[in-house]
Amino acid sequence: MKKRVIAILLALVLTLPTLSGAFAASKSDLDSAVTGAAAYMLKTVKKTEVGSVGGEWAVIGLARSGYDVPDAYYEAYYKAVEKYVRDSKGVLHDKKYTEYSRVILGLTAAGYDPRDVGGYDLTAPLGDFEKTIWQGINGPIWALIALDSGNYASALRDKYIAEILRRQLDDGGWNLTADGSNPKENSSSDLTGMALQALANYADRPDVKAAVDRALAYLSKTQNAGGGYSFAGDVSSESVVQVLVGITALGVSVDDPRFVKNGKTLVDNILSFKNADGSFNHTTDGSGNSQMSTEQAFYGLVAAQRARDGRNALYNMSDAVKRGVTGDTAPGLPGKHADVNAVPVTKPSTTFDDVKNHANKAAIEALAAREVVGGKGDNNFDPNGNVTRAEFAAIATRGLGLAGGGVPDAPFADVAGAQWYAKPVAVAAHYGIVKGTSATTFNPTGNITRQDAAVMVARAAKLAGLDTAQSDAQIRDTLAQFGDYRTVADYAKESLAFCYAAGILDDSEFDIEPAKAATRAEIAEMVYRLLDKAELL
Repeated sequence: MKKRVIAILLALVLTLPTLSGAFAASKSDLDSAVTGAAAYMLKTVKKTEVGSVGGEWAVIGLARSGYDVPDAYYEAYYKAVEKYVRDSKGVLHDKKYTEYSRVILGLTAAGYDPRDVGGYDLTAPLGDFEKTIWQGINGPIWALIALDSGNYASALRDKYIAEILRRQLDDGGWNLTADGSNPKENSSSDLTGMALQALANYADRPDVKAAVDRALAYLSKTQNAGGGYSFAGDVSSESVVQVLVGITALGVSVDDPRFVKNGKTLVDNILSFKNADGSFNHTTDGSGNSQMSTEQAFYGLVAAQRARDGRNALYNMSDAVKRGVTGDTAPGLPGKHADVNAVPVTKPSTTFDDVKNHANKAAIEALAAREVVGGKGDNNFDPNGNVTRAEFAAIATRGLGLAGGGVPDAPFADVAGAQWYAKPVAVAAHYGIVKGTSATTFNPTGNITRQDAAVMVARAAKLAGLDTAQSDAQIRDTLAQFGDYRTVADYAKESLAFCYAAGILDDSEFDIEPAKAATRAEIAEMVYRLLDKAELL
């Protein structure tokens, strides 16, 4: 009997380190580490920029931690992003689409809408599957995480999920370079943790659940005696962070027995890299103390804290505090008319079936997102269709944000008050954007020609603060490069010269074709370029 009791007691003693060790990091330890890291972050990252270090990850950690951060900090970040986006004309990178995903996450965490930043929809590039997956597994993983962070519209979710599943390796995990052609390759904890973050919202699907279960088994098996992971043979703080974020996104407890080794949890492992000032080392011997390791450890611990407290997962940002943009972020140019306004995005991600491969796609979608232009039914834009003079008046006034309150009726006998275009023609005429074909007529249903469009765009540009004046020499030098410049009407020469000089019209064309009817795509491109030049996008 004594031997049996001793055996039972011995078994309990042997199991106690694992059971108690699972809670080695107390609630106060975790909270203190998060608070210390947040204070360190504010001290070292005083001005956030677009970037992997000192940028989005710092913002995400701070915003998701609940630490008391002044709104001005996030607003400064937003304005830095907006300037960066404007300067790059919405192209954050022509190959690495994770740039879009990271910025989307930063903006969403800070409470801003990434679908309208300086007039650009940063979620739109993630609608290009081939470009998104160009850089490997990172592309679809972070695209899915970013799109789901704010439940942003995308028709590619299933394709991204399928691409991630396709690249899973035989050992149950993922690595950076595996493309599915050689499933015998070895996985990495970092990429496997990231893949789990992306798949977490879809874990109720049988195919996803099977992949997740295999990945968790792989991560449990490869966790080291200290509760962490190695990357390329080195034990580092960053290696464990992605796993921690991944399992918390899945709802797996930090003290799940599968992820406790020698009484050490993932959180314990991260805390072993902590410094007294709140920062985190890259390695336990103190080498490589870097801002990157601190930022990653910070948001990893925030993920654990949120899971412990029953809050949304780190990247489920539906609970993010919404912040509006204060100040005039799109003022246009000095000297613009007081009634000219930047038009906000009201229908983000708007597109049309017949412009998917069109040269003017970006311009059409940017204007459609602001309801400056619309479709022609059946989700088509009809880019090669003609534009009437009345339609152009509507596009121009909407583009400049001219409300037209108190504007008198149009002084044209052929613009009846009952017609849909009566108000926009009246507004355009009031501000001098359009004039009649005679003292009493406007010809609202007549197609607008390329030279008349240039004249009206130049008038709109002047309202927006652009200097449209061209000397006789400038007009001659600009127009003489075209084969048919002699066919341009005298009244249109200066306006055409301005439009070419300002880049509103493409001067690489061989002919001007001034009397040719302008197409809907051409008008959209002209108005888009005008608004861009006038800093109204």
